[in-house]
Amino acid sequence: MAARADRDRCAITARSDDDGRVALFPDPSATSVVGSRAERQRDMSRQYWLMKSEPNKYSFAQLLKDGRATWDGVRNFEARNHMRSMHEGDLVLFYHSSEGKEIVGVMRVDREAYADPTAPGEDWSVVEVVPVTSLKSPVSLDVIKSDPELADIALLKRSRLSVVPVSKPHFDHLMELAKTKLPARMADGAAATRAAKSAKKTAAPREKKA
Repeated sequence: MAARADRDRCAITARSDDDGRVALFPDPSATSVVGSRAERQRDMSRQYWLMKSEPNKYSFAQLLKDGRATWDGVRNFEARNHMRSMHEGDLVLFYHSSEGKEIVGVMRVDREAYADPTAPGEDWSVVEVVPVTSLKSPVSLDVIKSDPELADIALLKRSRLSVVPVSKPHFDHLMELAKTKLPARMADGAAATRAAKSAKKTAAPREKKA
């Protein structure tokens, strides 16, 4: 005999053995449903961003080596406010400015905004990011400008800002242009949490100069 609380999808199954005793066991199917529901909620609430860095000062390749970075030095109020709107788990496109002028990778926000340690007593903020993946085919500014589907992307409309929001359709389209898929479960869920914790243990924080 097996009795399951389907109404609440709780992760417990009650089973009785031959002499009538009842024992409780984890219900893998219920755990899976709860997990997938949580992942869908994270996907719905996730935000997307683009952040610029001059590659001769701090490149995506350096972020891959470091494992994480403190994104400091932002001195524009609108860009700062975008950083303050970021949530842990948000995905960020890494754009090489000045040289290259192309999107080269994807990062994940690992720590939400706090006071910029490089500007004591001033009202600036930083976030901490970890790398998710490099792009198989970097997406250049020229390609973005020539693509009608990206005509209203903030990178073009607010070109002077180093931090801008990106819509989900724009993010997905850019990933298609880059011929890149996010690593399975890397950007959210338990795997991302484990990866972030591992990065914290193995890599010392490194300040990024904007």
